[in-house]
Amino acid sequence: MSDDNDTADILQRLESLEIKASFTEDLLDQLNMTIYQQQQLIDRLTHEVIQLRQQAPDGGAGGPRNLRDELPPHY
Repeated sequence: MSDDNDTADILQRLESLEIKASFTEDLLDQLNMTIYQQQQLIDRLTHEVIQLRQQAPDGGAGGPRNLRDELPPHY
């Protein structure tokens, strides 16, 4: 009788571990997808920043600016 209880306990513990492993694999897949999507966004934003720097006057240099150039035309 004790052997039957031990076997049932081992099977229950094994099933519990299999369930936990399944949830862990699912979580890992979700995290991998999140990282992949974030990297795509980072790449897109990096590309946009490069394009904006190329479009900015003086090649996007952050040098000193003349504030008179930024006044609206009615001044």
